[in-house]
Amino acid sequence: MSFLFRPFRALFGIYAAVIFIVLLLVLALAYFFCFIFLPGKKAPFAAHHVSRFWALLLEFFFFHRYSVENKNRIDPKRVYVFVANHQSQLDIPLYARSCRNAFRFLAKAELTKIPLLGFIIKKLYITVDRKDRSDRNRSIEIMKRSLDSGFSVFICPEGTRNRKKEPVLLDFRDGAFRLAILTGTPLAVLTVFDSGDKLSPNRPVELAPGIIRARWSEPIETKNMSLDDLPPLKEKVRQIMETQIREYRAK
Repeated sequence: MSFLFRPFRALFGIYAAVIFIVLLLVLALAYFFCFIFLPGKKAPFAAHHVSRFWALLLEFFFFHRYSVENKNRIDPKRVYVFVANHQSQLDIPLYARSCRNAFRFLAKAELTKIPLLGFIIKKLYITVDRKDRSDRNRSIEIMKRSLDSGFSVFICPEGTRNRKKEPVLLDFRDGAFRLAILTGTPLAVLTVFDSGDKLSPNRPVELAPGIIRARWSEPIETKNMSLDDLPPLKEKVRQIMETQIREYRAK
Protein backbone atom coordinates (compact mmCIF):
# COMPACT_ATOMS: atom_id res chain seq x y z
CA MET A 1 0.00 0.00 0.00
CA SER A 2 1.47 3.36 -0.98
CA PHE A 3 1.82 6.13 1.59
CA LEU A 4 -0.29 8.50 -0.53
CA PHE A 5 -3.13 5.98 -0.75
CA ARG A 6 -3.55 5.63 3.02
CA PRO A 7 -5.19 9.05 3.63
CA PHE A 8 -7.82 8.18 1.03
CA ARG A 9 -8.48 4.85 2.76
CA ALA A 10 -8.81 6.62 6.11
CA LEU A 11 -11.36 9.10 4.73
CA PHE A 12 -13.24 6.29 3.03
CA GLY A 13 -13.19 4.35 6.30
CA ILE A 14 -14.77 7.27 8.17
CA TYR A 15 -17.46 7.52 5.50
CA ALA A 16 -18.10 3.76 5.83
CA ALA A 17 -18.35 3.99 9.63
CA VAL A 18 -21.04 6.66 9.31
CA ILE A 19 -22.94 4.53 6.79
CA PHE A 20 -22.70 1.50 9.10
CA ILE A 21 -24.11 3.42 12.08
CA VAL A 22 -26.96 4.93 10.05
CA LEU A 23 -27.95 1.52 8.68
CA LEU A 24 -27.71 0.00 12.15
CA LEU A 25 -30.10 2.61 13.55
CA VAL A 26 -32.57 2.13 10.70
CA LEU A 27 -32.48 -1.67 10.54
CA ALA A 28 -32.59 -2.04 14.33
CA LEU A 29 -36.33 -1.40 14.01
CA ALA A 30 -36.65 -4.39 11.67
CA TYR A 31 -34.69 -6.59 14.09
CA PHE A 32 -36.81 -5.47 17.04
CA PHE A 33 -39.96 -6.31 15.09
CA CYS A 34 -38.64 -9.81 14.37
CA PHE A 35 -37.59 -10.49 17.96
CA ILE A 36 -40.67 -9.03 19.65
CA PHE A 37 -43.59 -9.76 17.33
CA LEU A 38 -42.71 -12.94 15.42
CA PRO A 39 -43.32 -16.25 17.19
CA GLY A 40 -40.96 -19.17 17.67
CA LYS A 41 -38.80 -20.21 14.73
CA LYS A 42 -40.04 -17.39 12.50
CA ALA A 43 -38.07 -14.74 14.40
CA PRO A 44 -34.49 -15.94 13.72
CA PHE A 45 -35.28 -16.82 10.10
CA ALA A 46 -36.77 -13.37 9.48
CA ALA A 47 -33.88 -11.68 11.31
CA HIS A 48 -31.41 -13.56 9.11
CA HIS A 49 -33.10 -12.09 6.03
CA VAL A 50 -32.69 -8.64 7.59
CA SER A 51 -28.98 -9.40 8.04
CA ARG A 52 -28.65 -10.44 4.40
CA PHE A 53 -30.35 -7.22 3.30
CA TRP A 54 -28.04 -5.21 5.57
CA ALA A 55 -25.03 -6.96 4.02
CA LEU A 56 -26.34 -6.11 0.55
CA LEU A 57 -26.62 -2.43 1.50
CA LEU A 58 -23.09 -2.43 2.92
CA GLU A 59 -21.81 -3.98 -0.28
CA PHE A 60 -23.47 -1.19 -2.27
CA PHE A 61 -22.47 1.78 -0.10
CA PHE A 62 -18.92 0.53 0.52
CA PHE A 63 -18.40 0.09 -3.25
CA HIS A 64 -17.60 -3.57 -2.75
CA ARG A 65 -18.56 -6.61 -4.74
CA TYR A 66 -18.70 -10.05 -3.19
CA SER A 67 -17.42 -12.68 -5.60
CA VAL A 68 -18.14 -16.11 -4.09
CA GLU A 69 -17.27 -19.11 -6.24
CA ASN A 70 -19.03 -22.49 -6.21
CA LYS A 71 -22.26 -21.38 -4.55
CA ASN A 72 -23.92 -24.31 -6.29
CA ARG A 73 -22.07 -26.65 -3.92
CA ILE A 74 -24.23 -25.44 -1.03
CA ASP A 75 -27.74 -26.88 -1.01
CA PRO A 76 -30.09 -24.15 0.31
CA LYS A 77 -32.40 -26.84 1.71
CA ARG A 78 -29.74 -28.57 3.83
CA VAL A 79 -28.38 -27.74 7.25
CA TYR A 80 -24.62 -27.31 7.61
CA VAL A 81 -21.88 -26.46 10.03
CA PHE A 82 -20.24 -23.64 8.07
CA VAL A 83 -16.59 -22.81 8.71
CA ALA A 84 -14.47 -20.01 7.26
CA ASN A 85 -11.22 -18.18 7.86
CA HIS A 86 -11.48 -14.68 9.31
CA GLN A 87 -9.40 -11.78 7.95
CA SER A 88 -11.40 -8.64 8.76
CA GLN A 89 -14.77 -7.27 9.84
CA LEU A 90 -15.78 -7.25 6.17
CA ASP A 91 -16.06 -11.03 6.42
CA ILE A 92 -19.33 -10.81 8.36
CA PRO A 93 -21.46 -9.31 5.54
CA LEU A 94 -19.59 -11.54 3.07
CA TYR A 95 -20.60 -14.63 5.06
CA ALA A 96 -24.21 -13.43 5.12
CA ARG A 97 -24.27 -13.10 1.31
CA SER A 98 -22.23 -16.23 0.59
CA CYS A 99 -25.23 -18.58 0.49
CA ARG A 100 -29.00 -18.60 0.86
CA ASN A 101 -29.08 -20.87 3.92
CA ALA A 102 -30.28 -19.39 7.19
CA PHE A 103 -27.62 -19.67 9.89
CA ARG A 104 -26.53 -18.35 13.26
CA PHE A 105 -23.00 -17.15 13.97
CA LEU A 106 -20.98 -18.27 16.95
CA ALA A 107 -19.69 -15.02 18.44
CA LYS A 108 -17.59 -13.90 21.39
CA ALA A 109 -19.71 -13.01 24.43
CA GLU A 110 -18.01 -9.63 24.84
CA LEU A 111 -19.61 -8.43 21.60
CA THR A 112 -22.96 -8.29 23.38
CA LYS A 113 -21.65 -5.29 25.34
CA ILE A 114 -21.66 -3.07 22.22
CA PRO A 115 -24.60 -0.63 22.43
CA LEU A 116 -27.57 -1.61 20.24
CA LEU A 117 -25.51 -3.97 18.07
CA GLY A 118 -24.93 -6.08 21.17
CA PHE A 119 -28.67 -6.57 21.61
CA ILE A 120 -28.96 -7.85 18.03
CA ILE A 121 -25.99 -10.17 18.49
CA LYS A 122 -27.41 -11.53 21.75
CA LYS A 123 -30.75 -12.30 20.10
CA LEU A 124 -29.55 -13.60 16.74
CA TYR A 125 -26.11 -15.10 17.37
CA ILE A 126 -24.94 -17.87 19.67
CA THR A 127 -22.48 -16.31 22.10
CA VAL A 128 -19.71 -17.99 24.06
CA ASP A 129 -17.19 -17.02 26.71
CA ARG A 130 -14.21 -19.02 25.50
CA LYS A 131 -12.47 -18.74 28.88
CA ASP A 132 -15.38 -20.45 30.64
CA ARG A 133 -15.58 -24.21 30.04
CA SER A 134 -19.18 -24.46 31.23
CA ASP A 135 -20.18 -21.67 28.85
CA ARG A 136 -18.42 -23.46 25.98
CA ASN A 137 -20.43 -26.59 26.78
CA ARG A 138 -23.62 -24.50 26.95
CA SER A 139 -22.92 -23.03 23.51
CA ILE A 140 -22.41 -26.52 22.04
CA GLU A 141 -25.84 -27.57 23.29
CA ILE A 142 -27.44 -24.44 21.83
CA MET A 143 -25.76 -25.08 18.49
CA LYS A 144 -27.04 -28.67 18.51
CA ARG A 145 -30.59 -27.41 19.09
CA SER A 146 -30.12 -24.86 16.31
CA LEU A 147 -29.14 -27.59 13.85
CA ASP A 148 -32.05 -29.75 14.99
CA SER A 149 -34.44 -26.87 14.30
CA GLY A 150 -33.18 -26.50 10.72
CA PHE A 151 -30.90 -23.53 11.36
CA SER A 152 -27.27 -23.89 10.27
CA VAL A 153 -24.35 -22.66 12.38
CA PHE A 154 -21.44 -20.54 11.14
CA ILE A 155 -18.13 -20.75 13.03
CA CYS A 156 -14.69 -19.26 12.46
CA PRO A 157 -12.39 -22.01 13.79
CA GLU A 158 -9.49 -19.56 14.17
CA GLY A 159 -11.52 -17.96 16.96
CA THR A 160 -10.55 -14.41 16.02
CA ARG A 161 -9.31 -12.31 13.13
CA ASN A 162 -5.93 -13.26 11.72
CA ARG A 163 -3.88 -10.07 12.02
CA LYS A 164 -0.81 -11.48 10.23
CA LYS A 165 -0.05 -12.36 6.63
CA GLU A 166 1.91 -15.33 7.88
CA PRO A 167 0.98 -17.83 9.08
CA VAL A 168 -1.80 -18.07 6.53
CA LEU A 169 -4.16 -19.34 9.24
CA LEU A 170 -4.18 -19.29 13.02
CA ASP A 171 -4.49 -22.53 14.98
CA PHE A 172 -7.97 -24.03 14.70
CA ARG A 173 -10.17 -24.68 17.72
CA ASP A 174 -12.04 -27.98 17.96
CA GLY A 175 -15.61 -26.71 18.43
CA ALA A 176 -16.87 -26.63 14.84
CA PHE A 177 -15.46 -30.07 14.04
CA ARG A 178 -16.74 -31.60 17.27
CA LEU A 179 -20.20 -30.18 16.58
CA ALA A 180 -20.26 -31.52 13.01
CA ILE A 181 -19.18 -35.01 14.10
CA LEU A 182 -21.51 -35.26 17.12
CA THR A 183 -24.53 -34.23 15.06
CA GLY A 184 -23.57 -35.90 11.77
CA THR A 185 -23.96 -32.56 10.02
CA PRO A 186 -22.02 -31.88 6.81
CA LEU A 187 -19.16 -29.42 7.16
CA ALA A 188 -19.09 -26.68 4.51
CA VAL A 189 -15.82 -24.80 4.05
CA LEU A 190 -15.63 -21.20 2.81
CA THR A 191 -12.19 -19.75 2.09
CA VAL A 192 -11.92 -15.94 2.10
CA PHE A 193 -9.04 -14.62 0.04
CA ASP A 194 -8.64 -10.86 0.31
CA SER A 195 -10.96 -9.09 2.75
CA GLY A 196 -7.88 -8.24 4.81
CA ASP A 197 -6.52 -6.29 1.85
CA LYS A 198 -9.62 -4.08 1.82
CA LEU A 199 -9.74 -3.59 5.60
CA SER A 200 -6.64 -4.49 7.55
CA PRO A 201 -7.36 -5.72 11.11
CA ASN A 202 -4.31 -3.73 12.19
CA ARG A 203 -5.63 -0.46 10.67
CA PRO A 204 -9.42 -0.77 11.04
CA VAL A 205 -10.07 2.82 9.92
CA GLU A 206 -8.46 2.35 6.51
CA LEU A 207 -10.98 0.89 4.06
CA ALA A 208 -10.66 0.41 0.31
CA PRO A 209 -13.37 -0.34 -2.28
CA GLY A 210 -13.08 -3.31 -4.62
CA ILE A 211 -13.89 -7.00 -5.05
CA ILE A 212 -13.84 -9.35 -2.06
CA ARG A 213 -13.35 -12.93 -3.19
CA ALA A 214 -14.15 -16.25 -1.53
CA ARG A 215 -14.70 -19.86 -2.58
CA TRP A 216 -16.81 -22.75 -1.32
CA SER A 217 -15.23 -26.19 -1.25
CA GLU A 218 -17.20 -29.42 -1.60
CA PRO A 219 -19.00 -30.09 1.73
CA ILE A 220 -17.54 -32.86 3.87
CA GLU A 221 -19.96 -35.50 5.14
CA THR A 222 -19.49 -36.48 8.80
CA LYS A 223 -22.24 -39.06 9.41
CA ASN A 224 -19.89 -42.01 9.77
CA MET A 225 -17.24 -40.15 11.79
CA SER A 226 -16.41 -40.42 15.47
CA LEU A 227 -14.47 -38.04 17.69
CA ASP A 228 -11.36 -40.05 16.81
CA ASP A 229 -11.72 -38.47 13.36
CA LEU A 230 -11.66 -34.92 14.75
CA PRO A 231 -7.89 -34.24 14.40
CA PRO A 232 -7.66 -35.44 10.76
CA LEU A 233 -10.90 -33.61 9.89
CA LYS A 234 -9.57 -30.40 11.35
CA GLU A 235 -6.28 -30.83 9.51
CA LYS A 236 -8.10 -31.59 6.25
CA VAL A 237 -10.07 -28.35 6.46
CA ARG A 238 -6.95 -26.42 7.34
CA GLN A 239 -5.12 -27.84 4.32
CA ILE A 240 -8.04 -26.98 2.04
CA MET A 241 -8.01 -23.35 3.16
CA GLU A 242 -4.24 -22.91 3.20
CA THR A 243 -3.80 -24.46 -0.24
CA GLN A 244 -6.45 -22.23 -1.77
CA ILE A 245 -5.11 -19.07 -0.11
CA ARG A 246 -1.53 -19.77 -1.22
CA GLU A 247 -2.67 -20.53 -4.78
CA TYR A 248 -4.68 -17.30 -4.86
CA ARG A 249 -1.75 -15.23 -3.60
CA ALA A 250 0.58 -16.85 -6.13
CA LYS A 251 -1.50 -15.60 -9.08
